[in-house]
Amino acid sequence: MLFHRNFRLLLIGETTSKLGTSVTSVLLPVVAVTTLDASTFMLGLLTAATWLPWLIVGLPAGAWVDQLPRRPVMLCANAVSAVLFASVPVAAWLDVLGIWHLVAVALLSGAATVFFSTAYSAYLPSLVDRSELMQGNAKLQGSEQAAKVAGPGIGGLIAQTVGSASGLLLDAFSFVVSSVCLLAVRGAEPRPAAKVGRRLRAEISEGLRFVLRDPHVRILTAYGAAVNLALAGYQAVLVVFLVRTVGVDSGVLGVLVACGGVGGIVGGLVAGRLTRWLGTARGLLVVQLTASPFGLLIPLTQPGPRLALFAVGSVVVLAGVVACNVIIVSFRQSYCPPGMLGRVTATTLFLNYGTIPLGALLGGALGSLLGARPTMWIVTVALVAANGLLLGAPIRTLRDFPEASRRD
Repeated sequence: MLFHRNFRLLLIGETTSKLGTSVTSVLLPVVAVTTLDASTFMLGLLTAATWLPWLIVGLPAGAWVDQLPRRPVMLCANAVSAVLFASVPVAAWLDVLGIWHLVAVALLSGAATVFFSTAYSAYLPSLVDRSELMQGNAKLQGSEQAAKVAGPGIGGLIAQTVGSASGLLLDAFSFVVSSVCLLAVRGAEPRPAAKVGRRLRAEISEGLRFVLRDPHVRILTAYGAAVNLALAGYQAVLVVFLVRTVGVDSGVLGVLVACGGVGGIVGGLVAGRLTRWLGTARGLLVVQLTASPFGLLIPLTQPGPRLALFAVGSVVVLAGVVACNVIIVSFRQSYCPPGMLGRVTATTLFLNYGTIPLGALLGGALGSLLGARPTMWIVTVALVAANGLLLGAPIRTLRDFPEASRRD
């Protein structure tokens, strides 16, 4: 697929953008702490502002994307994000940067991400054949995980050399690169069918009904929400667990956290091979039933040689999560009617991402009440328990997911 020019351009642009976003995930909090002396509460608010747009505009975004050409939506979202992140160093140079400026950037760039992600998922099937979706998503997921591994290190280096605020120009530039790649894609995108007299509420309701009534999409959405709930709780206590409970220093912490990204790269690489060997539905079950129990090694982590338990557990768990993401996204893209793909994508992401703030709050609350290690046991057991949704569904009897819904 790397010889497919249009896909290659999409891969280069999206990888560059994800690398910029990964760098920003380090630099934006650093700006808040070192430049603006932000409180812990404001840092939490800054993180929440990134996800909040999914709950506010997630569902309408899907309906709008289904009525518009996808590439212009993506270009507009990139332009908005580039301007927003470039505004931070400009404000710092003018000595007018404040914490609420950062919150506004996080909130508005999060809204742009909602539209970009929804349009992006619906755009890929117009670039490649349906039979190539699995391979394409595997490469895109693998490159995203590689960017997540490299980004924090690059962000730290940039903060030390040019400053954290100025470093955000890199993220702004990454959106420009993404747009240039999108503009270079050849071929006309199929225009969505015109819908006369349809109200936004009706469009949103149709997407919701599809997700909630279709047995395959419904169970995979519920499963994704449950996994995100557990993973958000895991992320909420991860640093406290490693630093205060296990007692690792900052250098070891960076290496251990990067292990999850390495696992994500592995998951992207093996997803296609597993589905060709086992089938898409059976492959999803086998991957999660095999990978998620390795998460139970993480609470057993101790100083010294038993740090390897964390490394092995996080690598295997994240490999399983990313492999399943590849399978689920590819299924959704090939299964859903093209005219509803934007709404179905937005609805599933709305429901999946809606559990992330809740999981983070629960993880933090449990960590305060019970301690980091007992909380790690709770969230890793919850990750394994989420497999019950798959075992109790019709999916367990299938080798492959159906290729198209009855509404096609």
